[in-house]
Amino acid sequence: MDSQQHDQNAEDRFQARRAQRAAQLDKAAKGIVDFTDMIRRDARRAMLHPNDGLGLERILGVSDLLEVNFLDIGRRAGRAVGRVQIRDATGRVRGFGTGFVVSPHLLLTNNHVLPSADSARRSLVDFEYEDDENFNPRTPVMFGMEPDLFFLTNERLDYAIVALRPTSVDGATPLSDFGFLPLSANKGKILIDEYVAVIQHPGGAPKKIALRNNKLVDLFDDFLHYTTDTDRGASGSPVFNDQWQVVGLHHAGVRQRDEQGRILAVDGTVWTPAMGEERIAYIANEGVRVSSILADLSTVAANGLSADQIVLLDELLAEPSRPTPPAGAVTPLLTAERDPEIFLKVKGYERDFLGPVVELPRLSAAQSADAAPRLDGRGHVLDYVHFSLVMSQSRRMAYYTAVNIDGRQLKTIKRDRDVWYFDPRLAREHQAGEDLYDRNDLDRGHLVRRNDPVWGRPASTANEDTFHFTNCAPQHMQLNRRTWLGLEDYILNNADNFNLKVSVFTGPVFRADDMLYRGQYQLPAEFWKVVIMRRKDRSLSATAYLQTQKNLLEDLEFAYGAYRTYQVPVSRIEAITGLDFGPLRDHDPLAVIESVSPALVIGDAADIRL
Repeated sequence: MDSQQHDQNAEDRFQARRAQRAAQLDKAAKGIVDFTDMIRRDARRAMLHPNDGLGLERILGVSDLLEVNFLDIGRRAGRAVGRVQIRDATGRVRGFGTGFVVSPHLLLTNNHVLPSADSARRSLVDFEYEDDENFNPRTPVMFGMEPDLFFLTNERLDYAIVALRPTSVDGATPLSDFGFLPLSANKGKILIDEYVAVIQHPGGAPKKIALRNNKLVDLFDDFLHYTTDTDRGASGSPVFNDQWQVVGLHHAGVRQRDEQGRILAVDGTVWTPAMGEERIAYIANEGVRVSSILADLSTVAANGLSADQIVLLDELLAEPSRPTPPAGAVTPLLTAERDPEIFLKVKGYERDFLGPVVELPRLSAAQSADAAPRLDGRGHVLDYVHFSLVMSQSRRMAYYTAVNIDGRQLKTIKRDRDVWYFDPRLAREHQAGEDLYDRNDLDRGHLVRRNDPVWGRPASTANEDTFHFTNCAPQHMQLNRRTWLGLEDYILNNADNFNLKVSVFTGPVFRADDMLYRGQYQLPAEFWKVVIMRRKDRSLSATAYLQTQKNLLEDLEFAYGAYRTYQVPVSRIEAITGLDFGPLRDHDPLAVIESVSPALVIGDAADIRL
């Protein structure tokens, strides 16, 4: 599909929504905001913080003030935007487009700019093709493309993603010097009548920006329309909101027509082909929504991609990272609620992951009566990517979590500022939120460690899933950041080093005499883990560990080397939690030992400051 056909499709969409668009814009002009839109706008702002470089002050109404760092962030964003030289088989330049780096290795542009791997193989990208503050041209830095390493395209959504070479053509500049623009699958990043900005190479000219008099005028499922100055060569440009988040991929224009339906030229006369396409008058432009591109990529990822290509795609699909705030800066917790539909295809904990079936822990009759029910009526088990859990209504914390870890496919996703979620499948009153953790020494201690389910696909979603309040419990900072972390590190590192497949059950110990805190929360004094793996003879091995925050622990040891000191029988975890692990107790190396030395504890309960 060529650019003219995309323009025609954009025009058809624009004309079909004329009445609805006029009503929306009239409401916006009068200051009338739908309640749903207001919630979405507030939720987006709540996800941002002034110190993270994205939470920019913006006063609605007659004022259009922005923080001055808006310009700094935009300048930095522009470094990742380049001019695409479209070359033919002879090496001659046949046209220009725009593209932008979206991961450490990949460039995003339009399908009609790079329709095939062959076209990408012949083409080049110029970065810093622009003028400096003295209006002197900078020296462009040219990069080649590697479509044999990675190339994906979609004609309907008009996108193409291609790998770039890691260094410039002259070998002097690494691609990393230009950074990249992370993409977010979240919707609601922009609303009708909000501003957009487009950084582009119109007509193949040095880099320019369409910054103002540009507003979003319509939203479709896969496309967005905005009033922005662009030109041929701008195809493939990033469309930004006022927080410099990429909301769209520019790809087409809506041509202006007279009452007879004739295309008009920029001077108001009827356009003719002899004038050239650059003389066509446009009344709007169209971009492809980033959320739609990422949704499409998530569905095609498993179709014929090599392991190396999947790694590159996972880098792209990873959630955007936020800049680390300055040392000592106050960074309040970010909270939100996710769309319940994202959980529809999640498998959660797999019983046969290790080969032999390992069932979830069985609740007692009293625990079953107290288990928090799902709002959709589908029982009590909440499934996330590679892990599952069951919540206690009365304690507002998990009875247990269960995660599968595949050491052969572990991935590393950098941890930035935390965003914690309430699970929309569960009543809010059954989940302990920020009021438990505010202004004290209690950490939101991950029960399923953040890195444990981050393997295979979709690793980025698994990482985000661990940041649900359902997956955390109040742990004193000295426990969470030292001894508990040490045990978790050892389990994961051994799974990684030995390419092990491991299943881990984790949870707090609920006791009737646990400390009552802030009048509504009982703080668990102990936490446990049961680690299940398969021996060389293919039989199961289950080892259990118990840690306390009544006495802040120091060095722990693990059964297969370090951390043996704090190993306890699986049967002891059953006795103090009321959970039933079934035949796992028979696979416990300690089951044959008549006595076990108690774990060494250091400190005193009085050391816990709340």
